Amino acid sequence: MTRPRNRHSLSRRRLRGFLVVVVLVFTIFGLRLFQIQGLDTQAYAARAVEAGTARTTVPAPRGDILDRNGKDLATSVDGLTITADPSMTSDNAPRIARILVQKIGEDHIDYFDTIDKLRKPDSRFVYLVKGVPAWTAKKAVAAVQKAGFTGVFSEKESLRTYPGGRLAANLIGYVDGSGKGVQGIERQYDKQLTGTDGSSTYEVSPTGQRIPMADSTVKKMVPGGDVVSTIDRDLQWYADQRLADAVRASSSDWGLAITMDVRTGQIVQMSQVPTFDPDNQTGMQDYNTVSRAVQNVYEPGSVMKTVTMASLADQGKIAPDTPIVVPGGMTIDKFHIGDYWKHGTIHLTAAGVIAKSSNLGTIVASQQMSDETMYRYFHKFGFGTKSGVELPGESQGILKPGKEWTKANHATIAFGQGVSVTAMQMVRAVGAIANGGVMVDPTVVEGFISPDGKRTDAEPTASRRVVSKKAAAIVTRMMEAVTAKDGTAPAAAIPGYRVAGKTGTAWRVNPVTGKYVRGQNTVSFMGFAPADKPRFLTYIVLDKPYSAAGGGSTAGPVFHDIMSMALERFGVAPTGSKPPKVRQDW
Repeated sequence: MTRPRNRHSLSRRRLRGFLVVVVLVFTIFGLRLFQIQGLDTQAYAARAVEAGTARTTVPAPRGDILDRNGKDLATSVDGLTITADPSMTSDNAPRIARILVQKIGEDHIDYFDTIDKLRKPDSRFVYLVKGVPAWTAKKAVAAVQKAGFTGVFSEKESLRTYPGGRLAANLIGYVDGSGKGVQGIERQYDKQLTGTDGSSTYEVSPTGQRIPMADSTVKKMVPGGDVVSTIDRDLQWYADQRLADAVRASSSDWGLAITMDVRTGQIVQMSQVPTFDPDNQTGMQDYNTVSRAVQNVYEPGSVMKTVTMASLADQGKIAPDTPIVVPGGMTIDKFHIGDYWKHGTIHLTAAGVIAKSSNLGTIVASQQMSDETMYRYFHKFGFGTKSGVELPGESQGILKPGKEWTKANHATIAFGQGVSVTAMQMVRAVGAIANGGVMVDPTVVEGFISPDGKRTDAEPTASRRVVSKKAAAIVTRMMEAVTAKDGTAPAAAIPGYRVAGKTGTAWRVNPVTGKYVRGQNTVSFMGFAPADKPRFLTYIVLDKPYSAAGGGSTAGPVFHDIMSMALERFGVAPTGSKPPKVRQDW
């Protein structure tokens, strides 16, 4: 007979076996935990980040460009960039692309290109479209999600905008698609304006959606610094409109208007037509994006006579009442030269030569200087060298060395033909006459503001004496005769103010053939006020206006209006003195 097994003994053996198994299991877990925490921490952390978090760039806003009173000329606003994870969008690429095109528009996003991006193999991140206004981007992403698709996201971006639209566009410049400055101040001060992007990580759900309240910044963003320009926004706006009217009325190819504080060299207004809209950026071509004030060269014509007379006055060879016998014409090196009006031999004073803008009288006066002496003075006035203004792409113009001059070169350069200049060079040169013989390099930047709000003034511009104070005063008196009733530009006179000025009419050079085109001119007017205590100088240039247009009748009225506005804006009162009477003939 078999003896029955002890039930309690069997239960104890099973319990012991179970406990052994439990101990082994916990031992294995413990060893594994030790490996994870003590040996493979970094590896597992990296896998966790890859599986459950994503990194995004925190864009640094570009610094503002301000006018002299702190008003925005260029600023940055929040926008969004739309991105995607192709591993999540590949199967539904056509449908997702269709939604995005419908919400954003074909002008900003291409349907077929978007499909290719959404299907990009072996990729977890692609940019679909940049620079989308925040509201538009949010609607587009929301529409994708509402349709039941995942893998499309939006990231913050800093967008450049220009509150004034076309206002001072050729001076301010613009930025390209990567946010880099292309022209003007945007390019010249790209380093100061550009900030340092930051970055952050965020947790994502298995479907690729961000988990709220899970952001953690990894690298702090540093915004760009501001650039404070010398421009007065209200004066700039007025000058832009006035110049546009003048170009349209005269059928000119292009026009320029520049106003400078002659004491400091600060450019308070710089207008150009044609121009462009940096916010829109449609129709942008070289002819309207180039900064003509510093990059375009042309022959200035009779405005250059002021420099010739200043050079002579500095040598003590000329005064306002110096008599000059002006012939009816000259032939030099087989090149016939005359005045814009027909006359026989006449007797003018030096002031009369300027007032009537006589080419022949200027040649006679200039013959008191050798080629080398005249070249040296023109070089001192800054021709053939850059003006020093803080703008990219500046030309130095063309002034041949004096030793290479012919007799015809000497004669024509004296009245502004045969020498090529930029408008900024002319402003700097005549500004020296207005400033008592001291030439100040022009500037378009007043200072800088760092991201922490600290203001730093720009370095003062260079200055140097080019002619004596007496010589500058002599030429100023001569230039006042230009705006008198019997001068060539009475329309430039401003009631209550003494105004010194000079007209300019030059033959245009065909850029293809290099030869003069008769009947095509570049006309201009340069002037400053108050003449007895100069504060501002304004230069107007109109290229290829209608036939027979002159500097006094076409550019003079534009000068009158812009200079009047500048004097009013800056509170420059009339001095109360009367202009001296200067004889024009003898």
